[in-house]
Amino acid sequence: MATTATTALQSLLSVPQPLAKLFSYFPLKTYPPSKPAKAPIVGPLLWVHPPPPSVPGKESILSADVECLKWQAHISLRGLRDVSVRWDVSQEGALGGRLPNLQVPSERANDVDGELLSAQSILAWIDEKVGPLDDQEGYKDSKSRDESHAWIALLEGDVHAALALAQPLPSFFYHAVLQLPPSTTQRPVETILSPPPAPLSGFSSLLPPYGARLSPNAIAARYRDAVAALSECLGQHEWFLGSPGPTALDAAAFAYLHVLLHAEDDLRIEVARRANLVHWERRVYERVRSAFVQYKIPQ
Repeated sequence: MATTATTALQSLLSVPQPLAKLFSYFPLKTYPPSKPAKAPIVGPLLWVHPPPPSVPGKESILSADVECLKWQAHISLRGLRDVSVRWDVSQEGALGGRLPNLQVPSERANDVDGELLSAQSILAWIDEKVGPLDDQEGYKDSKSRDESHAWIALLEGDVHAALALAQPLPSFFYHAVLQLPPSTTQRPVETILSPPPAPLSGFSSLLPPYGARLSPNAIAARYRDAVAALSECLGQHEWFLGSPGPTALDAAAFAYLHVLLHAEDDLRIEVARRANLVHWERRVYERVRSAFVQYKIPQ
């Protein structure tokens, strides 16, 4: 009786013959687990936001993000070469949630992953590789060094505000329905301008101060004045402020000019009208571009 019940149960659990024949054409094979090959970090590797879209054969390896491009310019203008660059990681995976990051070989033995540096540590790494700058920081004198701070503030203020204002906002479907994070994190325009704009509510209002009273026309006017001042500052010099070599101001100026020359017409035309800025950007572009190679992911 027990044997009959067992046979009946096996018959119920067995695969029907037609289905078993079909499964025979798709055999299940198992393989031993394989660990992905991890290539050791043998040279500096810079992680950046992706370059702008381009046609096949004319791909760029310079980031479309002005902050990442600023550090690419810093590295190249200080004389470093053969720096690998990759952009297949989102900013959420970066240190502090911000790109760029620099991955360098580790001094510890058997550490194939190397060491990951945030943007704030890149300058110290450059100084370690090529030596620190002198007290003048590469400028011709202390007066030019102090003046450079004002020019960098102009780039990171009025010019950056116009650039941020021109960035398209993510669509409702992209932001609310898909709930995808933005490709880059933009600072609010009111935090870039100096002095900051007035709040939407007046001083005599019963409501507490909120919002910001932004004037696109005023921002555009300040942008035009900034570009004109930059053109006058450069003049016919090889480097800004007549410095004997490239400086931090030149790195920042190149980053903004390169992004602006690939921006919307209103921003691009204002720079394109200044022949000295366009010629200078193209000359520095070749120097910056030649310092980097695209990272090849090992197969």
